Amino acid sequence: MRFGSLRVVDAIGGIAAHSVRAGAVVIRKGHRLTREDAQRLKAAGVSSLTVAMMEPGDVNEDEAAHRLACVVAGEGVRVEHPFTGRSNLFAEWPGVFVVEAEGVDAVNAVSEEVTLATLPAFKPVVAGEMLATVKIIPYAISGNLLERAEAAARHSAPILKVLPYRLTSVGVISTRLPGLKESVIDKTLRVLAGRLAPAGAVVASDERVAHDEAALCEAVAAVAERPDIDMVIVFGASAVADRRDVVPAAITGAGGIVDHLGMPVDPGNLLLVGRLAGKPVLGAPGCARSPKENGFDWVLHRLLAGLSVTSADIMRLGVGGLLMEIVSRPQPREGGEPQPEDNGA
Repeated sequence: MRFGSLRVVDAIGGIAAHSVRAGAVVIRKGHRLTREDAQRLKAAGVSSLTVAMMEPGDVNEDEAAHRLACVVAGEGVRVEHPFTGRSNLFAEWPGVFVVEAEGVDAVNAVSEEVTLATLPAFKPVVAGEMLATVKIIPYAISGNLLERAEAAARHSAPILKVLPYRLTSVGVISTRLPGLKESVIDKTLRVLAGRLAPAGAVVASDERVAHDEAALCEAVAAVAERPDIDMVIVFGASAVADRRDVVPAAITGAGGIVDHLGMPVDPGNLLLVGRLAGKPVLGAPGCARSPKENGFDWVLHRLLAGLSVTSADIMRLGVGGLLMEIVSRPQPREGGEPQPEDNGA
């Protein structure tokens, strides 16, 4: 593509790089100049115009954006009609947004003329939510350049997809200690129901037992064995301090596995991720009693979409893992007196 100032008569067929107003004559930026336009401009005293002139093999910005967007879009991703060199991509259904980061980087590394921007990986999304945008910077790019960008995208294809939620039935076990009010547990269940609603999931079981290893071991085994339960979440009355503490010990005692305890996300440091009877088990941190975003949300939605969450996955969450403070939690970063009804970080 050639770009620059040309005599109006030589600019016919070119794309106006800037809006031009001369008396009653108005040429909008991006307009393809016709012979009639040139005559009107010349009559209005305009002698030259800055235009982009496509050359053989060039691809118009809209076509290029749409072609590349169609390559990066995978399952659950809808490509919208392009405009001004931009093609936006949207979620077709609710779920978790999965991004191949290396693929995005590869596309953007092809040329400064081609850009792909996305939402953060693993973000929970709703149907119709915008996920990404492909923007072609100039008015046209060479066909060869577009093919290189498409090849980079295909190497990691599909780069973008939305995994629908698969787990819909959650069993909850809350442990009790003196000083923990039943109203706190009731509120916790309501907050959790709100978290599950966008995923189409529900609290299907509400068990409350003493904060005791034997009692919790029996309860978690029984809930995990139920065929109508897809996931188990344990809200401990006291924060987990060690893998030998009540909640992790009860899970392993029931025959389960604790894959990871702790995460580099705050609030959310004291999250436990495990498995029992082929189902995910979460030991919720105290901040999960609050409706504000915390590390529990990040892991919960991945599991609801059927994604595995490994120890390595959790260890990579540190960058961006410092979230907004939850003032009501027992030990805020700035200090404060513990509240008996909460469970810690």
